[in-house]
Amino acid sequence: MVDKENNVSDQSVRGRPNLPLLARNAMLEAEFSPEFPEAVLQELPAIKQASDRLRANPPAPDLRGLLWSSIDNPASRDLDQIEFAERRPNGDIRILLGIADVDALVAKGSAADLHAAQNGMSIYLGVVTFPLFPPEISNDMTSLLQDQDRQAVIVDVTLDARGTVSAASVSRGTVRNRAKLNYDSAGLWLENKGKAPELVQNTPSLADQLHLQFDAAKQFHEERIRAGALEFESIEPQPVMEGQNVTGLQLERKNRARDLIENLMVATNSAIATFLESRGSPSIQRIVRTPERWPRIAALAAEQGTQLPAAPDAVALAGFLARRRRDDPEHFADLSLAIVKLIGAAEYVVIAKGKETEGHFGLAVHDYTHATAPNRRYPDLVTQRLLKAAITGAPAPYSVDELEEIVARCNDRAKAARKIERLMRKIVAATFLSGRIGETFDALVTGASPKGTYVRVNNPPVEGRVVRGEAGLDVGEKLRVRLLETIPERGFIDFARAK
Repeated sequence: MVDKENNVSDQSVRGRPNLPLLARNAMLEAEFSPEFPEAVLQELPAIKQASDRLRANPPAPDLRGLLWSSIDNPASRDLDQIEFAERRPNGDIRILLGIADVDALVAKGSAADLHAAQNGMSIYLGVVTFPLFPPEISNDMTSLLQDQDRQAVIVDVTLDARGTVSAASVSRGTVRNRAKLNYDSAGLWLENKGKAPELVQNTPSLADQLHLQFDAAKQFHEERIRAGALEFESIEPQPVMEGQNVTGLQLERKNRARDLIENLMVATNSAIATFLESRGSPSIQRIVRTPERWPRIAALAAEQGTQLPAAPDAVALAGFLARRRRDDPEHFADLSLAIVKLIGAAEYVVIAKGKETEGHFGLAVHDYTHATAPNRRYPDLVTQRLLKAAITGAPAPYSVDELEEIVARCNDRAKAARKIERLMRKIVAATFLSGRIGETFDALVTGASPKGTYVRVNNPPVEGRVVRGEAGLDVGEKLRVRLLETIPERGFIDFARAK
């Protein structure tokens, strides 16, 4: 066992940072539990027996005959959702989304459940992953793997020609994923930039099925845009590793496959929140509050020749962002980052009967929850339990006070996880940049407070602190910076404002 008091020298291997160890130490420092307690591991045989019983006696209704498919990252095995679509006679599109029934195997109050409640989410750090549940559960027994029978919670959503959700219901059933696809190859195919993935070519009707899913997602997306949904271009560099060596930083950019899944997830999560409300059930919802730094957002828009209203207005901001994406796509990611920072992070809140929420400023939806990733996020598992109770008319498995405690913990863990993710990005970036001291780069100010001024470099996409010449800088400003120093083990990347 490695003690969290390890010093910097212990965190290096032959002069290179020991990235997995640094990640683990960061988890411990933030009071996460990076390993599964023995009590969790002791539950696995019983969970396996319960899984075997479910497979031997699959619950009704049997939906395995539908052409279910999934799209995820190429290496992902913790598959939480699968999709199916059909065209209704009136032209509406029906979407069925199957969500892994994690609650069927992970009981409330079990050791695995309590450990998940403590950590709150899986944490993906590029160099190592700390999963919410043991891989035997999330990567196998509950995962909606291709050609495997699984129990799922089924969300049935109908979208009309405008992309409005006209009907929604929730049930349970047995499903089978017929095709595990990935964002990269599916995206290229949907954009007519590459051939159809082999599974699409070899599975009858799957191409038509995916095009119908894309049509539904596109219609829903367009309706959200009309309502003021904000579209950003995020830059999330992932390390390219060869053993312990960081050989590059790879960007994950949006494509049609990612857009398809994102929009179906928003539609489903919104429908689930509405369903729980209609059944009088309390729920955990995800909100983004009206931005307090709207004047700075308006100032950034004014610098680009656009006058935004004096009061926060999502529709006006969405229109401005759409124009900037069209007119200056090269720098749209910089603008996106600045606006995202100024809007602020999403958070969980408890919604009980008679209580209203201010909604999600960025998604242009009023009721929104997290429910589609119960293998990866603890609030999704809690919501799944609330859903299953609502379906049968049983009392909610959590009191409002219990939900408030869960929300407080998950908000705290999400904030801590973001800090670890930022730290590991810096550690990886500092490792990658360690041979480029003295070089200058184009940069964007991403943070400015008494605690420090931070910038993101355009190429390579890394973040660091301005320690010389930072006076007067504010979020959204562009400048040139010179790399002064890196300390990879601590994630330090120090810049000076270049003249």
